[in-house]
Amino acid sequence: MKKTQAPLSEVLITALAPTIWGSTYFVTTSFLPHGYPLTVAFLRALPAGLLLLAIVRQLPQGIWWLRAFVLGGLNFSFFWAMLFVSAYRLPGGVAATVGAIQPLIVILLSRIFLGRPIHAVAVGAGVVGMTGVALLVLTPNAALEPIGVAAGIAGAVSMAFGTVLTRRWVPPVSNLAFTAWQLTAGGILLAPVAFFVEPTLPVPTAANVLGIAYLGLIGAAFTYLLWFRGLARIEPSAAASLGFLSPVTATLIGWLALGQSLTPAQLFGFAMVLASVWLSQRTMSVRPTRPDASPEPASRPA
Repeated sequence: MKKTQAPLSEVLITALAPTIWGSTYFVTTSFLPHGYPLTVAFLRALPAGLLLLAIVRQLPQGIWWLRAFVLGGLNFSFFWAMLFVSAYRLPGGVAATVGAIQPLIVILLSRIFLGRPIHAVAVGAGVVGMTGVALLVLTPNAALEPIGVAAGIAGAVSMAFGTVLTRRWVPPVSNLAFTAWQLTAGGILLAPVAFFVEPTLPVPTAANVLGIAYLGLIGAAFTYLLWFRGLARIEPSAAASLGFLSPVTATLIGWLALGQSLTPAQLFGFAMVLASVWLSQRTMSVRPTRPDASPEPASRPA
């Protein structure tokens, strides 16, 4: 069967998600209380998931209960927990660079679980993207801490598994319902961890409420709806490469809103990231798009 390249419109819509995710660091540090990462992650996931569930009014059936919690754990609970451990133990640049290994992991997992070939160009694009992210965010005095590095790699592996399995397990419902299931499941899994590990959240200020609302409605519900929609249409490896756009956004926000300067090395890294994303999209192919609520048939004639 002839493969077709992903339409530019699909790529741009999906790219909105990691682009918006790049604002998370600014919102978290500027609007939220410090020292409550798991609680914030819980408040980001569960209310957004329940809101979407109230809209779709559709619960999982059968095996999809288990799959919703597996995907919710991979894409949200475990990933966010490891992300915060990495962020606390490593300088931001090191954490971002370690996490940038995710597209390479997705390429390997796509081969194992989806039978996709490994393209040398795609691997090269992933290496170029990682190098670009390193130039964007690493500082000369950045230090490595074993637990932080291990957490960063674990988070990248978790999100990579979630990306590939989201493509493998085609849901029998709309992407809106699929997103609602995963966010709700992820929030439920985070609840006991946040309750027992972290102190009680203080009475929120207006800025705190605004920040949590942004992270939940925009940074979770809206962006993951776009992300899961894209995973149904774009090859996982190509979609994962769009994650390089998050540190680009974070760097640009730091330049525009916080008055940070951009060095020549960062500008070169910016160009490398964009080149990597472009190359990944040129390399990968997708299957024809399908209606959101139409599940694939269980079997096809030979």
